[in-house]
Amino acid sequence: MKVDTKPKTKPEAAVKTGADILVESLLEQKVETIFGYPGGAVLPIYDALYRSDGDFEHILTRHEQGAIHAAEGYARVAGKPGVVIATSGPGATNLVTGIADAMMDSLPLVVITGQVATSVTGTDAFQEADVMGITTPITKHNYQVQSSYELPKVIKEAFHIASTGRPGPVVVDIPKDISANLCTETDQSAFHLPGYQPTIKPNPLQIKKLTEAIKKSKKPLILTGAGVIHGHASDILLEIAEEYSIPVTSTLLGLGAFPGQHDLFLGMAGMHGTYTANMAIAECDLLINIGARFDDRLTGNLNYFAKNATVAHVDIDPAEIGKNVPTDIPIVSDSKAALAELKKQLKEGPDHEEWMDQLNQNKMAYPLWYNNPPEEMVPQWLMKSLYHATRGEAIVTTDVGQHQMWAAQYYSFGRPNRWVTSGGLGTMGFGFPAAIGAQLAKPKDPVVAIVGDGGFQMTLQELSVLQERGLPVKIIIVNNGALGMVRQWQEAFYDKRYSESIVGVQPDFVKLAESYNIRGMKIETQKEFTDIIHEVMAYDGPVLMDCRVLQQENVYPMIAPGKGIHEMVGVKP
Repeated sequence: MKVDTKPKTKPEAAVKTGADILVESLLEQKVETIFGYPGGAVLPIYDALYRSDGDFEHILTRHEQGAIHAAEGYARVAGKPGVVIATSGPGATNLVTGIADAMMDSLPLVVITGQVATSVTGTDAFQEADVMGITTPITKHNYQVQSSYELPKVIKEAFHIASTGRPGPVVVDIPKDISANLCTETDQSAFHLPGYQPTIKPNPLQIKKLTEAIKKSKKPLILTGAGVIHGHASDILLEIAEEYSIPVTSTLLGLGAFPGQHDLFLGMAGMHGTYTANMAIAECDLLINIGARFDDRLTGNLNYFAKNATVAHVDIDPAEIGKNVPTDIPIVSDSKAALAELKKQLKEGPDHEEWMDQLNQNKMAYPLWYNNPPEEMVPQWLMKSLYHATRGEAIVTTDVGQHQMWAAQYYSFGRPNRWVTSGGLGTMGFGFPAAIGAQLAKPKDPVVAIVGDGGFQMTLQELSVLQERGLPVKIIIVNNGALGMVRQWQEAFYDKRYSESIVGVQPDFVKLAESYNIRGMKIETQKEFTDIIHEVMAYDGPVLMDCRVLQQENVYPMIAPGKGIHEMVGVKP
């Protein structure tokens, strides 16, 4: 933590507070960045941070939700747990959305919450909340610390659980007296978790079944999920796909696991996926799912999903295999280990020239498309132009809604960990604080937050962090004056009854940025964007661009609820 030069006082070396032990435990885990917001129940912890000799960087967000979304962005890009501290009661409950978001999207977090003293626990004391009860369904594991003696072991376990197997959030709830009281002895023993032993390596016999299926297949298809990225398996996936000419599609969270410009890549699949990718799933005879969970936004109506295919599913979480889609070849494994074994066993594969010809014809006949009036700015053009201006090298974070789908469709990701978005929970307010976390994880990389005018207003107070830290995040507000995806669904399914989806009053986003001493600009035409974007990206500081786009634009293709993956509307006419 960055502190001033005031004299520091510590308890004697042999006698420490629980908070001192916590801070030492975080240092042992090589924690460098903490996101948080102080309050009464965590004052001993913040005092220990202040007195600590460790070089922590504490990021004071302006809301606990901003803290946890920033930690998610940090975790996604850094590849290690994001750490959050919040006080008891409302501090902890303000973290709940982010914890659930991280659980759905398999992001490693260690969340430290304060709790009222053990002497008043259960009495409805001031700022008391049942953090254990609230977070049990939305965490990989949670603890309520019972003594400072056990703190070192609990922290070791928390980081291990959060970052191994299928990553996820772990909550550590610490009563105030536990962090404040003095302690002379702690548990430094190695932990052993007999009930938590993730399967990392695949069963070779299951891989053999997959190799045999590939050899017989005439229309194979690889589906990549975030598990490929978490498992650092992108390079070996590319080798296998190229060597055996197997086409690849991706879930929303799997984008970047396979190069987006590669000839074998078909684009994103699912509700707003490409025609080519969705038809490939409908027509393939072998579907190899690596690290995706077959959620409903991918599959559409399960009665029509990959109904002609033998389904192989590689996943580190056995609970996901067979949960939604019947699986013929289940493989419980880390993605990299499974692909390494597959590469070892797979010595030959059939010629897929006819299959690839069919898919390439679909690419040519049914590309993503949009109308592009030169006097207006349409969001699809905006995403493509941003991709070209950044040469595809930016880390892109998004909020949730139409702009998220347009970014997924038109910003092509060439490598892993450049795409940070809320997938399973679909959390508005995620994109901007996630960009802060991503920038702190990769301070030398360009980071662009693509947000809607609705979602940005949920966490815009974090502009304070950009100002005080001088983080060069570029914010692009795709401003259509509406809650765009809600408006689109009301147009399609509610006979254009736009109930509360058209935003009547907005702040002046440029003046808002300037009030935080951040450069702001309003962009209304393609020419204005083209003229300024290179300067904006080169500027060594934060910039907010309020980009006014057409309100009535819709995201296409689209699969309506209840329809099969082959039943897309809005395909190029």
